[in-house]
Amino acid sequence: MSIVASAIARDDGREGWVAIGDDLALIARLHDREIDAHLIEALRAVSVADWFALNLSGEAFARGSELLSQALLLAPFPMTEAALDEMAAEYAAIYLNHTYRISPCESFWTGDDGLERQDAMFAVRKSYACLGFRAPNWRMRPDDHISHELAFLAQVAPRLGEPETAELIAQFMREHPLVWFPDFAGRVARRCLSPFYAGAALLPVAYIENLAALLHSCYGFDMRPPEPELAVQKQTLGPSCADPPPRYAPGAGPGW
Repeated sequence: MSIVASAIARDDGREGWVAIGDDLALIARLHDREIDAHLIEALRAVSVADWFALNLSGEAFARGSELLSQALLLAPFPMTEAALDEMAAEYAAIYLNHTYRISPCESFWTGDDGLERQDAMFAVRKSYACLGFRAPNWRMRPDDHISHELAFLAQVAPRLGEPETAELIAQFMREHPLVWFPDFAGRVARRCLSPFYAGAALLPVAYIENLAALLHSCYGFDMRPPEPELAVQKQTLGPSCADPPPRYAPGAGPGW
């Protein structure tokens, strides 16, 4: 039993749920903005498995932790401005300018036309409002951005010990992160040039899957997401996540 599961089993479990919130806040940070030297030094001070209070398992975590460990091993020590600039450019390619035909927003993955600020944005906004969360400045970054969905879960995780609130959070996870995080992560991991960001993309998948299993164990919730309806979109977006271009090519971009 993990340290979190053990804490949750005692009393009202708040200690464990708070720890889950801290875990999710760290993952949200990785997707919110470019990495910096202080973050890199903090991350490579401990093994990836020790970043989190919740014990993680499964294919997504195994591959993600392998990529992150490789990246942190290869990162310059101390960090150089040139290396940080390369990684900032890679962040932009994934999260800002669609270089890899990737969007960090749910609407892109769940709508029919590959557009942002569609139905999913309003659906997650409604879920946020139910639990007192509000995404800042949706005109700059839509509510259904991956960093907002993770930040929302980080904020409400301490309330997972309340059965009614836990059910609302579980519903949000079923209808949103569990639906589109795997597609987002798959495309990032196959297309980006940085093992760091490839691994970082897989962490939300691993964490949400393991948290879903914990909620099922605690409450018996059915955590299976609804059947996807992505056939039209996948026909229009060109190569799928199963058709990766060459990655980590020498001279092509970031090497860690």
